Amino acid sequence: MLKSFTYSFLSLMFFITAALTAQENTFTSYDLLRMKYAVETAVSPDGNYIAYTIFVPRPLSDESGPDYRYLSVYDIIKNTSYGVLGNKINVSSIAWTPDSKFITFRAKLEDDEETQVYQISPEDIEPIRLTSLETSVIKYEFSKNGYDLAYIALAPKASLKVELLDKGFDAEIYEEEYRDRNLYVLHLKTGSTDPRQLTEGVSVFDFKWSPDGKQIAAFIADKNLVDYSYMFKRVYLIDPKSGERKPHLDNPGKIDQMMWSPDSKHLAFIAASGLHDAVSGSLFITNIPNTKFFKDLKNYAENFEGSIRKVAWKDSATVIFMAEEGVDITLSELRIGDSERRILIKPGKVVFTNFSLSGDLISLAGNTWQHPSEVYAFTLTDEKLSKLTDLNPWLLKVQLGRQEKITYYARDSLEIQATLIYPVDYKKGKKYPLISMIHGGPESAFQNGWQTYYHRWGQIAAGKGFFVFMPNYRASSGRGVDFTMKGFGDTGGAEFTDVLDGIDYLIKRGLIDKKHVGIGGGSYGGFFAALGATRYTDYFAASVMFVGISDHYSKRFTTDIPFESYYVHWGFLPDENIKFLRERSPITYAKDSKTPILILGGKDDPRVHPSQSLELYRALKLQSKAPVRLVRYPGEGHGNRKNTSRLDYSLRTMRWFEYYLISDNMKNKMPDKYLKIKNK
Repeated sequence: MLKSFTYSFLSLMFFITAALTAQENTFTSYDLLRMKYAVETAVSPDGNYIAYTIFVPRPLSDESGPDYRYLSVYDIIKNTSYGVLGNKINVSSIAWTPDSKFITFRAKLEDDEETQVYQISPEDIEPIRLTSLETSVIKYEFSKNGYDLAYIALAPKASLKVELLDKGFDAEIYEEEYRDRNLYVLHLKTGSTDPRQLTEGVSVFDFKWSPDGKQIAAFIADKNLVDYSYMFKRVYLIDPKSGERKPHLDNPGKIDQMMWSPDSKHLAFIAASGLHDAVSGSLFITNIPNTKFFKDLKNYAENFEGSIRKVAWKDSATVIFMAEEGVDITLSELRIGDSERRILIKPGKVVFTNFSLSGDLISLAGNTWQHPSEVYAFTLTDEKLSKLTDLNPWLLKVQLGRQEKITYYARDSLEIQATLIYPVDYKKGKKYPLISMIHGGPESAFQNGWQTYYHRWGQIAAGKGFFVFMPNYRASSGRGVDFTMKGFGDTGGAEFTDVLDGIDYLIKRGLIDKKHVGIGGGSYGGFFAALGATRYTDYFAASVMFVGISDHYSKRFTTDIPFESYYVHWGFLPDENIKFLRERSPITYAKDSKTPILILGGKDDPRVHPSQSLELYRALKLQSKAPVRLVRYPGEGHGNRKNTSRLDYSLRTMRWFEYYLISDNMKNKMPDKYLKIKNK
């Protein structure tokens, strides 16, 4: 018995040592357990501080669950950074009170049963809870006076429903028992705990106080359903005293962000250009009150080959906006009425998804291909970009594969942009295996920044000797409305051959071995992975499908976004063209598949129902000899949240690609049945 224990212990120590040694040289899945990065930033109104949150991985020694987010502050005057709140908590939605005395945030602290709003001074005093609600605060914002706190929270459960649940009657009526997202205002100056409810019978998905405090602009839909949040939000103006609600903009389709001008005379919106546009990437500015229909508004992104993602006001006549431009991110300035913008942060400098503006100072959480997101500051006067934090100094000892932007042409001569990561050990003239990593959406895009997370193989694959190819195929964001609309009604058509054309481009360059090409992705990228393993099985030697689509007919009847699918992707109802849906469904070609495919997904996914994975698994088992394995994650939805599920996904998928793209002698066998997790 002792001998057996000693052998097992020595074996374990060997694996631990091997893992740690590998980490000192190349990035591995286990490095995800120590990779931190900045998530949100917020500049104080006086410009003296930048509050920011840090993504902190939950260690395997903790109980399984989501990763953490800690709160830190960068002191501009002292040029130093320090932690404010940590210790296994999750801080989000950070902002500042108008007087710059307190950082505000959402969190569930101590004995909280629901997420509440807190404030804390940057000098690290104990946090003060501002709300004590029976339901979680979803969004919040202070008025400029500093004591009127508006917030969105779910309506309480009906008393009869609570009574029935207590008695064990837990039947659910699908899509009929949703609770409205109500808007409330809490007056803090008097110490009142009794909020004023402003909406009833509708759902508020976002809102903004006007700077003069006289109005609240809100995105409102009739029902608290995901499809309604995607497609049926409209813009209203609400009187914060009486709750009177007036329509402001009857926008068709998607709308995602709004911002008041400092003089309260204009509202800027980021929205889709029309009903069938899948990307909220156009900028519109309305007057207060608005006398124009949506179709009459100027689209400031109409001739812009990019997607505007975030807007803020520099002054009452000037906006600053962040945009996706191909694989790059830019920050630009534009005066109302002008047709020419001034680029502040040029393409290729840093990749970011949001920014905070106060006076002359902009803060952002930005990443590069060499490093996950850090806190950056940009000053408008001298247009200087500075990195303020270094959250992963250990990365200096890790060898990374070179990454670059590439451009190639599809078979119809359309220009396609992509990002390519080289193997760490790349030697010119040698051919390497390739993983084609496909983004979801398709209204999304890969940027030329850090591409290594639990669901993105990036530098993990580069360390294993793979090229990683990330194409922004037609229908992606970042190239303007026309480029996005090229995928409308053509799901899995030319957009998929854009991927094949990119692979052919790399083959012609002599970089990759065409017999060792894999494909993988999640959601819409999972659909591509399934299509690659079936209809295009001759192109791919391995596939990984995560929360992906296998049957477009049944998917459209089981998803929680059927109207979004109809309006921005297909343009027809399922029974209007069943033949076309079958033609574009991977399951149709399952019998011809020769590609080993690993299928993974959450057991509670409402977006792409788990039956999509099961359908393809059963079809392949019945009709094909291709190796197939189905992995389900209990408690997970459309993507993994738990640390254990994330590590499992990264390890399992990477080993699948290694097995089938590097090992030539095991094509007809399944890899090891058991996933071995190294305890560090």
